[in-house]
Amino acid sequence: MKIKLLTNDEFLEFSKKFKPSSMYQTTYYAFAMNEQEYDSMFVGLMDGNVLKAASLILVSKINGFKYALAPRGLLVDYNDEDLLKNFTVLLKKFLGKQNIVAIKISPMIMRKVYGPDKRVISHNSLYESTFQSLTKLGYFHLGYNNYFEALKPRFEAFLNLELSFIQLFANIDKSFRNKIRKAERDGIKVYHGSIDDLKYLYFQTKDKYPRDLKYFKDIYNFFDKDGLVDFYYSKLDTTDYLKYTQDKYNELYKKSNEISNKLIKYKGNNTKLINDKLGVDKLLAKYKKQLAKATDYLKNFPNGIILSSALIIKWQDEVYCLNDGYDEKYKSFGAKHLMLWKLMVRYSKLGFKKFNLGGVSNINQINNKYKGLNEFKLNFHCNVIEYIGDFELITNSPLYFAYKNSFGITTIFNKKN
Repeated sequence: MKIKLLTNDEFLEFSKKFKPSSMYQTTYYAFAMNEQEYDSMFVGLMDGNVLKAASLILVSKINGFKYALAPRGLLVDYNDEDLLKNFTVLLKKFLGKQNIVAIKISPMIMRKVYGPDKRVISHNSLYESTFQSLTKLGYFHLGYNNYFEALKPRFEAFLNLELSFIQLFANIDKSFRNKIRKAERDGIKVYHGSIDDLKYLYFQTKDKYPRDLKYFKDIYNFFDKDGLVDFYYSKLDTTDYLKYTQDKYNELYKKSNEISNKLIKYKGNNTKLINDKLGVDKLLAKYKKQLAKATDYLKNFPNGIILSSALIIKWQDEVYCLNDGYDEKYKSFGAKHLMLWKLMVRYSKLGFKKFNLGGVSNINQINNKYKGLNEFKLNFHCNVIEYIGDFELITNSPLYFAYKNSFGITTIFNKKN
């Protein structure tokens, strides 16, 4: 067996067929990361003329040293010990000769799967043996992180799209179903956008996400070459919102007057009518305020208000919600809830089997600072997959020693400056 540098087409063909695979192990992602100042190469393990395993390798420079990354791990059968050993030994030698100090991998090795109730519904029976195989080969496990410290999230939320639409909607938390219905009544619509609309996503995520607008455009451009990307945004139709609010206000105003007339007839001696009147008048006051707000919205935003957005990647039979955002000022509209539900329906109809909502933190972690993020995704009745975490493999020991010491030297120099 030997390591071979693969062409773009050779790697793309292999990654299309390999399972489990990820959008992060594709030529498209590699080219996007090239624009983010990473070098890349595609390596394959050849057994004669047969390609047995492969990986995208991203290379960055840290303190002047070359360090490699394999996002979502190697495309190899981790349960085939001989294959894994051969690939590791040859890859280590290959990278070491290129003065790469080490490689970090984040394999798609499932440890457990949790249901929406946070209980374990599936275990990987081969997990321990796979873990031992990796450590024996020199991979150092970087720990079971609970948050987002890893190369890629150790926990991901996903939805099974093979259920009927009725069942998918019924499974959603009741409060979310109500938000989705309300968002539609308010006049919120979901649109299929273009690369020029990515500015919406950037403005909605710039304070929370480290990537810039150029990154979003690079991802879009490269995945779009084969039609593997979509962008969506939701917009409040301010004309429809005002009309709905006016109609609702008029309906409640009429109902309030009708109850008042009945109370005059009964001379105020009807407890049920009094309670009805109080309830209707409370809603009437609410819609009176909403009417003033809706009038201002139409005046100031006659073309509508952008509320939420999502960048979608399609890979194999899975849909990735790579990045999504919403405008904090209009959070109460529930536009993101409606948008994600519409996308789930759309991609289910297109035959995709899984909707990946992206990373979450450890859902069973006590005092979890990301509890809100977790609950949002779980309320769509998502399962959560727990992966093995990151491993580091030293590929050039002398250089790695110097690389590790460079952090201390840099700190000293920085203090002097």
